[in-house]
Amino acid sequence: METIPNPKPDTRNPIIYPVILAVPDKEQQLKGREKVSFLSKHARKALEISAKKSRIQLTYLKKDEKGVPLPFNGHYWSLTHKSKYVAAVIASAPIGIDIEKIRSCSKALFRKTARDSEWKLSDTDPFILFYRYWTSKESVLKASGTGIRDLSKSRIMKIIDDNHLVIDYRNQEWLIEHFYFDEHIASVVKNNFHIEWTNQVTS
Repeated sequence: METIPNPKPDTRNPIIYPVILAVPDKEQQLKGREKVSFLSKHARKALEISAKKSRIQLTYLKKDEKGVPLPFNGHYWSLTHKSKYVAAVIASAPIGIDIEKIRSCSKALFRKTARDSEWKLSDTDPFILFYRYWTSKESVLKASGTGIRDLSKSRIMKIIDDNHLVIDYRNQEWLIEHFYFDEHIASVVKNNFHIEWTNQVTS
């Protein structure tokens, strides 16, 4: 397990610990409900690690009727999982995390994800930019508890650098931080937090 600290940490800001765990090769071969069940449990394991690092005692985790994680004792949490990796984070304010594998995708998805004005903010590799945008918006929508239906209502306002950008959603600015690993990208709501990523990239 490797913890990747940010350079020049701002000790005035509270620290949160997004945790990424690799899915073992055997479990990557699972199918259907069995695979979904394992990934969900594995993501909860990542959340346990995040909570332990933050010295938070997990209670019974609940979701509302729409599947949105419910906070407990002032703590907010978020999970995400793909075939090869899961991730989770816990925080003292609304939080969201998302991961995706960087790969090719259709032009229709580009149009669905962002406006032309947003794509013009950067001339980087289009697929890297797509997944930066997609995972960033997903993170904000998770933190807001609204879900993918509001994808078009969130806008990329500014790209700060390769690891940070700003989204406007519901007249609020959200600062997002990225972490790149094994042809994947993870994005988490940063806002006023200092981020220390914990990453286990081998199964």
